Amino acid sequence: MKLELFGIKINKILLTIVLLFGGETLVYGQSNENKVSPKSYIAHYTKESINIDGSASESSWSKAKPTELFIDIEGRKIPKYMTTVKMLWDDEYFYFLAEMEEPHVWGNLKQKDTIIFYNNDFEIFIDPDNDTHNYYEFEVNALNTLWDLFITKPYREGTPVLNDWDANGFKSSVKINGTINNPNDTDNGWVLEIAIPFKVFRTSYHHKNIPKDKFWRVNFSRVNWEFELQNNKYSRKRDDKGKFKPEYNWVWSPIGIINMHQPEDWGYVYFSSKKVGEHDDFTIPEDEKVKRLLYQLYRKQKEYYKKNNRWATTFKELEAGSVSVEGKKIVKTIENHQTGWNITVVSPHTKHLFIIKEDGKIIQKED
Repeated sequence: MKLELFGIKINKILLTIVLLFGGETLVYGQSNENKVSPKSYIAHYTKESINIDGSASESSWSKAKPTELFIDIEGRKIPKYMTTVKMLWDDEYFYFLAEMEEPHVWGNLKQKDTIIFYNNDFEIFIDPDNDTHNYYEFEVNALNTLWDLFITKPYREGTPVLNDWDANGFKSSVKINGTINNPNDTDNGWVLEIAIPFKVFRTSYHHKNIPKDKFWRVNFSRVNWEFELQNNKYSRKRDDKGKFKPEYNWVWSPIGIINMHQPEDWGYVYFSSKKVGEHDDFTIPEDEKVKRLLYQLYRKQKEYYKKNNRWATTFKELEAGSVSVEGKKIVKTIENHQTGWNITVVSPHTKHLFIIKEDGKIIQKED
């Protein structure tokens, strides 16, 4: 089935692959227990100067390919309105162009660092080092109001949000294909163009973090609310009990549950050194399958603790006696200590050691 979004014809495909569990054998195929598989995208290099004005008039944008159409966050439903993103990069910025179909473009939040997803918004999530910790979130509404966040650990670990963190040098612009906050007409949608400096993601002053020919973990979320009119003004719709009706969560790479803060399930963006318009290939590394298996064990430990008020000390307790990835058995160990536990596995592909801790952080050792 083909749909057209801002002149782009895109196939609407939902692919789900099933993960099999049997007895005490934990098997990894092409996805995780949520029955979703991460998306990937190749962001090409551009030498063209990109003017962040929302018009996307540069030839680089016309050459860049859009992502697949966004899907419901659980990976099961087709969204009501269409969304795609394009990405580019140069020696200074990571660029985004989000195109969103929307017949009623509205917004009322104008103060930076307010809870922007109380309006319809577009959100970017980025984990540069792929360890699920110290990641970034950016939310922008149709009024071009920004909420930028630095998150040290996923919320499941009871982590406070660093709301006073600022993405210095962040640039964005919105173009409305219609008229914002006018209920008397029907809009086509809105376009959001963003440039985020790579220096925003530095972990130290001299950190050289331009990800040439490398990948980052990235995902996008579009929050969309049903609305009602009060005095001819838009607001979130309430139910019969006066509570706000739940929002829709439409994403690029589905999570399997309604929770964007699972960085291990985000997509992969590869920063190709080839110029936009040139062909390149990217395959998600085999070791990423090993990491996803580690997160299955991590979740099993969390479930075990809820039931028993202690961590499991053996894989038998976790019902994961034999573990394999793509038919290759995994060498693994579990170690408990006073503050938690470590589970270590050896990749059958590269022989690298991967360690996951009780807080979900993954450590890689190559020697």
